[in-house]
Amino acid sequence: MFGKSTPSLFYKFSLSAVALAGAVNISAAYATDSKYALEEIVVTAQKRSQNLQDVPSSVATLSGEKMAVLRSAGADIKFMSARVPSLYIESSFGRTFPRFYIRGLGNSDFDLNASQPVSLIYDGVVQENSILKGAPVFDLARVEVLRGPQGTLFGRNTIAGIIKLVSRKPTQESEGYIRASYWRFNAINVEGAYGGALVRDKLSVRISGMYQRQDDWIDNTRVAGTKNLGGYVEAAGRLQLLFTPNDDTEVLLNGHIRSMDGTATVFRANIIKRGTDQLVSGFERDKVSLDGANKQALNASGSNLKITHNFGSLVLTSITGYEHGTVFSRGDIDGGYGAAFLGAGNYGPGFIPFPAESGAKIPALNQWTQEVRLASDHLDRVNYQIGSFYFHEDLTIDNFSYNTLAGGVQNGFAVQHQITKAYAFFGNINVDVSDNFKVTAGIRYSNDKKSFVATRTQSPFGAPDITVKENTAAGKVSWDLSGTYRVNDDVNVYARVAKGFRAPSIQGRITFGNSASVAKSEIIHSFEVGVKSDLLDNRGRINFTAYYYRVNDLQLTAVGGNSNVTRLLNANRVKGLGFETDMEFLITENFKTTLGASYNYTEIQDKNISVFPGGSGPVVLNPSNPNGTVSINGNPLPNAPKWVANFTARYAIPVQGGEVFAYTDWAYRSRVNFMLYRSVEFSSKNLLEGGLRVGYVHGDNEWQIAAYVRNITNTVARVGGIDFNNLTGFVNPPRKWGIEGKINF
Repeated sequence: MFGKSTPSLFYKFSLSAVALAGAVNISAAYATDSKYALEEIVVTAQKRSQNLQDVPSSVATLSGEKMAVLRSAGADIKFMSARVPSLYIESSFGRTFPRFYIRGLGNSDFDLNASQPVSLIYDGVVQENSILKGAPVFDLARVEVLRGPQGTLFGRNTIAGIIKLVSRKPTQESEGYIRASYWRFNAINVEGAYGGALVRDKLSVRISGMYQRQDDWIDNTRVAGTKNLGGYVEAAGRLQLLFTPNDDTEVLLNGHIRSMDGTATVFRANIIKRGTDQLVSGFERDKVSLDGANKQALNASGSNLKITHNFGSLVLTSITGYEHGTVFSRGDIDGGYGAAFLGAGNYGPGFIPFPAESGAKIPALNQWTQEVRLASDHLDRVNYQIGSFYFHEDLTIDNFSYNTLAGGVQNGFAVQHQITKAYAFFGNINVDVSDNFKVTAGIRYSNDKKSFVATRTQSPFGAPDITVKENTAAGKVSWDLSGTYRVNDDVNVYARVAKGFRAPSIQGRITFGNSASVAKSEIIHSFEVGVKSDLLDNRGRINFTAYYYRVNDLQLTAVGGNSNVTRLLNANRVKGLGFETDMEFLITENFKTTLGASYNYTEIQDKNISVFPGGSGPVVLNPSNPNGTVSINGNPLPNAPKWVANFTARYAIPVQGGEVFAYTDWAYRSRVNFMLYRSVEFSSKNLLEGGLRVGYVHGDNEWQIAAYVRNITNTVARVGGIDFNNLTGFVNPPRKWGIEGKINF
């Protein structure tokens, strides 16, 4: 528990980091010369290209073969969940709306107007709305996961951290690849890229694309035929043009498009055995009994223009971005059929008090961003950057309710319209105090305004039409300060303190209610210490961070409860502490392993905060109040596993003309609570999933062919729940196996 013991716990974690630095230093002293070593990892966590080991914050990366393996079998962006320490990802909205959690901080809100404290940055452009965060991962140079507040350089809604997707850029050399795979459920994936010079030394191009499809694999026993849920078709493309008129100027134009049509999340009624955290006996992952519709479609497109000019000692960068998107999703929320008032035999599985079927649509999302920054170019002792940022979002959301028992006719409608305008000014400075000690400091002022109007013109309960208006405005300062000390050429230790904030949020899903809720700004203060080390003559790498944070007025979302709505509220204080470590070793020239682990402890501290528990009657573990609510003081945050761990190992056997290899990967996350309140049923026990890949690589990776299996143990686990109607849940994908081939040219 937190309280007086909090500083001592953080102190112990800090001592662990210092002890690790000493151990690594000793280990490095005994390293022997070798002809093979780990590659240097270059990141842009501070909007400069830097060696990962020199960045004074907790950063992890995914790239190359590891990322390709984890993406096998059509995995969407959620493939990263638990594959990076302190990172967890879940969704109740299919492939279009991932929800990210870093160090336990996230947002479980399912509404399309939800604000998240983890920002997604794709090629330098923030993807603010939820449907933009599900961008498909293909032809990337790397993924960077920045853990902890990033408010100075990246803005207002980054108190938990950032996920950065970095595309492969055009080159003057002609190059490309084609990857194709086929797996269970008659599924295919075709992905490729090609680029090179159009005009030598002046203009180059890279075009990338992917196509995925998977057949339905779930039987809905309430409709004719079989295998009618679980499938999807998704396609995406990217075109980049790089213009270099001279040695000092680069102009990069990026255009991208995405389309997805398929099944929304399949909700399953009463799959939880009451009074336990177990699935009911006889549960079958490939069968459901739904009388409502299930479908989802998304279209998104965008472009950005990045201009870089080197003035000698200064570099000017301008990034202009535009994103547009539409989405429609409809689901059978009760996860079953019929209703109890129709009499015995006319409802199920289990008790269904009433049907619930709803949908949401974004007919128009338009986002404009503009960033301009000026940075010094590798000066001797002092380097800096200053800049400004502008954000404009125009968002419309249509919410629907349907009368399932009347054949699915629409019986409820409300529309939300929100305009968000934000601007910021920021500065950052790096000072080499000595050859071994560096200080980094930054500050940012952000201003955020929202104008929100919601109108209901049709109520499923016969309520009158209503219009609700809300406006928010906030201007806040974020900052960070860090120091890095170089113990020797292979070991850096650092300490960082940072302040960040999340702008106010508005939620007005008034199809089922009569009012909007507003959450005011939240403020985080974060402290971390860490060690970054290369050892064993660059055949090993260990990075370790211990952290502690305090969030005032944390924005929480009461999801569900006794109604199909969301309600925003602020918790007086939330505290968290933990550690994360990322390790990588070349045990031999042909045997490589990675290991990651994290411990994340969170606690809500507010004696006056309470929520309504689920209308499905779960066994609630929190104290109840006379008005039917329960206190959530002392609870952990939802979807915040204490432990995350991952492991990979690759072993290769050289053969004539190439190598035969085997690659295994495993990810573990401990128990999670789905709701703000604690209950027996709406939590999920530990989850361990693994994969295996075996194949042949020809020559210097000229081509390869492999067979693979994902979720090799076919583990079944609940990954979310809906509590307002019955004990509804949804589960992880089943085991998938397939073959894949890739050609590089």
